[in-house]
Amino acid sequence: MGTAVLVAGIIAIPYPGPGWLILFAGLAILGTEFQWAQQVLHWTRARYDSWTAWLRRQSPAVRVAVITGTGVIVLTTLWLVNVFGLIAGWVGLRWDWVRSPLA
Repeated sequence: MGTAVLVAGIIAIPYPGPGWLILFAGLAILGTEFQWAQQVLHWTRARYDSWTAWLRRQSPAVRVAVITGTGVIVLTTLWLVNVFGLIAGWVGLRWDWVRSPLA
């Protein structure tokens, strides 16, 4: 169960929502049985706290760049898994460019 929660958290990190919380929950579940998972949880949490502290110290331009980069990652993965093509089909749009090259 912990592995499934951990994988879901890793997948959800770049998307809006509680990706990091899911990841930490998966590591905590695994940490009840495995010492390595507790160590990874503490290490990951420390890196996460360092990252957020660093980001808070940055200028608004850097923050916007990070948000923009995250948005590009999200939109690219949604396009690759054909979410836009699916929605376009629902509303009757036949635009080839919205369909994933993998579909």
